[in-house]
Amino acid sequence: MKNTFIQSMVALCLFFSLKVTAQEVNIPLNIIVFGAHPDDCDNKMGGTAALFAKMGHHVKFVSVTNGDAGHYAKGGGHLAKIRRSEAQESGKRLGIEYTVLDNHDGELFPTIDVRHQIIREIRNWNADVVLTHRPVDYHPDHRYTGVLVQDAAYLVIVPNVTPDTPALKKNPVFLYLQDHFQKPNEFKADIAVDITSVFETKMNALDAHQSQFYEWLPWTEGKLDEVPKDENERRAFLTKIWGRSISSNVRASLTKWYGPTKANAAKYAEAFEICEYGKQPTDEEIKQLFPMLNK
Repeated sequence: MKNTFIQSMVALCLFFSLKVTAQEVNIPLNIIVFGAHPDDCDNKMGGTAALFAKMGHHVKFVSVTNGDAGHYAKGGGHLAKIRRSEAQESGKRLGIEYTVLDNHDGELFPTIDVRHQIIREIRNWNADVVLTHRPVDYHPDHRYTGVLVQDAAYLVIVPNVTPDTPALKKNPVFLYLQDHFQKPNEFKADIAVDITSVFETKMNALDAHQSQFYEWLPWTEGKLDEVPKDENERRAFLTKIWGRSISSNVRASLTKWYGPTKANAAKYAEAFEICEYGKQPTDEEIKQLFPMLNK
């Protein structure tokens, strides 16, 4: 009789343990990505964001500047309005939320005021994962966005900092978006996500940023006359320019997370580097924070 009782209690405890685990797994994650300009997040994280959204998780893109300087023929409030509208359309196409902060493009600096803005965004989103540029980049807005998010990495849990917004109870994991810069340190692909299945969704998001991908960026490279007028031809143009091949270090990271068969089959990927600030995740915790790695 005693053994039967003990066995019943063990079974009951196991049942509730499994039930709690299942509930924890089903809790939506909160992912927030900071780019310097409207379109930066989409370019670096659009595919992974689409995968998160399809799985029922919450993703928010934040442009730290309003993009009011990045064009050869438009500018100021008129351009900012266009860039904000394009960002909102991109967010709809990805199934995520998109916010554009009202800081001037080309004039971003890591001030206390902007740091407060970043802290509020992270706290209000109750972020589990925060992503941004590395502070190693050709564009000062990119560099300073990285610095601002780094500066917020510890302070988001400090109640007396930005006290108008309740502090987080736990520090999120902070990650860097992929880039190609080598000095002083090259990007390390700690995490790589196969985005082949949602690559077209990512291209749809980039396509929403008409003023950037079909006007401003081609103009900066002296290729504006190469942009097709036909919509279908434009999509092919977009894919050719921005459908980047997978580098050897990213392919190696894919192999770690997916195994060689799936890694070799991947056509497109996005990669992320773990920031030394914030929570330092184990491989098992990374799989929980990036559940698509378990698929």
